[in-house]
Amino acid sequence: MADNKKTIKGGEFLIRETAAADIFIPEEFNEEQRMMAQSCRDFTYNRIHPNVATLDDNHDRALLKQLMQEAGELGLLGVSVPEKYNGFGQSFVTSMLTTEEMSRGFSFSVAYTAHTGIGTLPILYFGDERQKQKYVTKLATGEWIAAYCLTEPNAGSDANSGKTKATLTEDGKYYAINGQKMWITNGGISDLYIVFAKIDNDKNLTAFIVERTYDGITVNPDEHKMGIKGSSTTQIFFNNVKVPVENQLGAREEGFKIALYVLNIGRIKLAGGAVGASKAVIDYTVNYANERKQFGQTIGNFGAIKYKLAEQALRTFASESATYRASQDIENCIKGYIAEGMEEGKAYLEGIKDFGIEAAMMKVYASEALDYVVDEGVQVYGGMGYSAETKVERAYRDARINRIFEGTNEINRILVVDMLLKKAFKGELDMMKPAKAVADELLDIPDFETGAEGYFEQKRKYIQNFKKAILLVSGGAIQKFMQKLEEKQELLMNASDMLILTYVAESTMLRIEKLEQQRGENALYRDMLDVLIYDTASKINKYAMDGVNSFAEGDELAGMSMGIKRFTKVAGVNVMDARRRVAEKMLAENKYCF
Repeated sequence: MADNKKTIKGGEFLIRETAAADIFIPEEFNEEQRMMAQSCRDFTYNRIHPNVATLDDNHDRALLKQLMQEAGELGLLGVSVPEKYNGFGQSFVTSMLTTEEMSRGFSFSVAYTAHTGIGTLPILYFGDERQKQKYVTKLATGEWIAAYCLTEPNAGSDANSGKTKATLTEDGKYYAINGQKMWITNGGISDLYIVFAKIDNDKNLTAFIVERTYDGITVNPDEHKMGIKGSSTTQIFFNNVKVPVENQLGAREEGFKIALYVLNIGRIKLAGGAVGASKAVIDYTVNYANERKQFGQTIGNFGAIKYKLAEQALRTFASESATYRASQDIENCIKGYIAEGMEEGKAYLEGIKDFGIEAAMMKVYASEALDYVVDEGVQVYGGMGYSAETKVERAYRDARINRIFEGTNEINRILVVDMLLKKAFKGELDMMKPAKAVADELLDIPDFETGAEGYFEQKRKYIQNFKKAILLVSGGAIQKFMQKLEEKQELLMNASDMLILTYVAESTMLRIEKLEQQRGENALYRDMLDVLIYDTASKINKYAMDGVNSFAEGDELAGMSMGIKRFTKVAGVNVMDARRRVAEKMLAENKYCF
């Protein structure tokens, strides 16, 4: 594990170099963690896969609830819940690993992650001791199932604009809640709802714990969805529902804060889930490529198929590398707060909040990597991939929601830059000096490469240059637009994509460097890194040029264009042979094997 003393701040990767020794890589999971992961995988393949068709086709709420309760009996619903509330009390990184493994369970994984995340954690981290003892103990074991009621017909991304109202009754004992919630995961099987409403004319939301048995609750039938059909998604109506005042969760008007904290958790957990789903789909795809014959040979022999398999593996490996780097950084931050005397629950929330930038970045990258994996999985299957008989068809439909869940990817891209700039303006990140250094460097004679540097030194230099390109574009944009920059969403998304790609490339490089320090050189991992950085350079060049062309002109544009060209220059790579070697390794082992 990484040393707490070297804990990096959220967003600081842009201006601070990280050593390979200071990150966590999945190869470092211990035996206990691997056993827990295996328990999740066994449950998924033995209990969920045989029932997926029934869950999806029949909206079988009774079966879904039964399977959730079985998961609870095995302890899978309380992995990160403290032991005193009937949980296992495991680390944040361990909870990420179990989320990854459970994501192989198609639509069931949505019910699982909603319950263990947005359903349970608000009470665990914002509830009082009575609420935790009464409710979390039941949620950790599966005795009760939870749902999170935030979204309304006219309040989606702008959650705080919700119209649901809570009014104190004359006797002062209850809040009467009136309103409508929609897209509620687990709505049809839940025993408890986390409901967000505004008390009287408050500006911000307040959260409440609402039991299913309270009078006035109407749960609609399950929605008919494109994918994740086996999860229960409903509208819920609250008609003068009397909720005891002691069931207010957290302070008055703290609901929006609770929602934001929980969304940060949900984003990084979604990234972990996307990694697991990607690995599963690659397994199906490689299996089919080894079985399907055309023109007298298996289709895995064809270069076009090898390209797809290798790219699936590369994006998944990169997603995994960056997701677990961020997860361990979050855990180190949590431990740091606890060491300073902060209460554990608050430390957990603050640690995740500090890394909201990384959580948003990984939500975007991993969900889009999964979309690529499932899309190409269907393509490798050909006509069979369009048949509902295949797992890739189900995975294709199920994956699409991930770019919408936990804030759309567009919202998250904008948030990445917004959070970074806010940290800079507050003085939490010193971006001015690095940005000025980049501007000064443009006036110097370029440092032409001699070719004498080592493998990782060269890659590290490329990534440092990518960061300079980000600082160049963002610095120029801030000078041009100042406070109006938030109105230039296209430009913000250009900058965000540059940040995401750089973080993922650096994380992958650090993982492979650390692996080589432990196990020696690995040519296949270097193949993946070569291709990733080569492709990343051209993408960053495109996003950077799109950005500066939107605000610079004349000599300024010419100077910035030259800088971007310098900062995105990398050595050529035989990507065809590199990808083929990666694909052939998977075909030989008949699975994702990295």
